[in-house]
Amino acid sequence: MCVDLHTHSVYSDGSATPADLIELAAHNRLHGLALTDHDTVEGVAEFLRLGEQAGLTVLSGVEVSSSLRQHTLHILGYGIDHTAPELHEWLAPLQAGRARRNAVILDKLRALGVPISADEVARISCCGQTGRPHIARLLIEKGVVDSFQAAFRLYLGRNKPAWEGRFSYTAVETIAMIHRFGGIAVLAHPGQIDPEMRLQPLIIRELAGRGLDGIEVYYPAHTRKMLKKLKTVAAANDLLVTGGSDYHGATRPLHPMAGGAQGICPPASLLDGVQARLNARHR
Repeated sequence: MCVDLHTHSVYSDGSATPADLIELAAHNRLHGLALTDHDTVEGVAEFLRLGEQAGLTVLSGVEVSSSLRQHTLHILGYGIDHTAPELHEWLAPLQAGRARRNAVILDKLRALGVPISADEVARISCCGQTGRPHIARLLIEKGVVDSFQAAFRLYLGRNKPAWEGRFSYTAVETIAMIHRFGGIAVLAHPGQIDPEMRLQPLIIRELAGRGLDGIEVYYPAHTRKMLKKLKTVAAANDLLVTGGSDYHGATRPLHPMAGGAQGICPPASLLDGVQARLNARHR
């Protein structure tokens, strides 16, 4: 059996509702599932309620964009107390930073002769946190580009004409926040940091020394060579091994949910390690 510990919903930049995620997970016969929306836990209560009703092992989660010197790192937080008011207060600057960036991106696109209004973005986003994938969908709708990949390659990616940075906490601050609210911190898709895998051992060792709990080893874009290297790095730093599809639904059709015919299959045993670490933290 498989687990999928990295999924997104309409509350950030996915196209699936929490109910859709639970239904697909049941169809794929997953052993466990986590909702890890970007910089928000807005959909977690609904997700947990529906997952428990379906008899599925479900975890609260969040994916936070953070920084370590010049690197942008995404940290997954599992088992956090999504009801804590202080957590929502901590996430608020990240959410405000997203809103500010979106406005600047739209200004830059208009200057490039690509008019997209805030109302159009709101229609696409519908709820939760709005991000660049929503703007990419509009670029496709208007015939400016023919794919999400092209939208980021030509306009929205780092250092492209409509690129704009935004506020983020440091990776160390993010790990501490996740721990403060009862969760464990896992580095998402570490293979994306450096395709040659030269930087990861040092970065992961540094973060392990600052409380990182695990790394996402099983990931669609990780090659067998990356998988082997990351397992070695995890063992050397006494870190959990986790995995997930980074499922976004129609927003990223090349990343199907784990367990399906085309998806990856992080082994169900990974969830035992995550739950054991969470239980230890809650003692």
